[in-house]
Amino acid sequence: MRDVSIELKPHPGELARVASILAQHHVTLKAGTALVVGGRIIARFVPSNIGAARRALDSACVRFEEGEIVPVLLESRAGELAMLSTRLAEGGVNVRAIYLTGTAGPLLELAIVADNAQKAKRVLEQAAV
Repeated sequence: MRDVSIELKPHPGELARVASILAQHHVTLKAGTALVVGGRIIARFVPSNIGAARRALDSACVRFEEGEIVPVLLESRAGELAMLSTRLAEGGVNVRAIYLTGTAGPLLELAIVADNAQKAKRVLEQAAV
């Protein structure tokens, strides 16, 4: 699974334009966010079909970056995210994005995008998260 990151132009309707492009290519979103960071508008999302998302964005000349997702299950309780992020930091992994992709009772399903997905997987496997 992969995520997509786009810097949106600061114009009303830009998010709607990109969302419409994806919809025309039958791409649904599993998770996503859009926010302003330091004056830049960043949209990140997990598409249902990365190939279709690539084709849609390329066809509209929308520049984007992709990241590999590391799926993680955590208990929904205080301190779990702190523990997870500390393990990654101590393993030398920078987190670029975290998505909440599902819940099941007391469990949260997260999708983590790190600067090095393979290293993040090794760190989390060693920690038995």
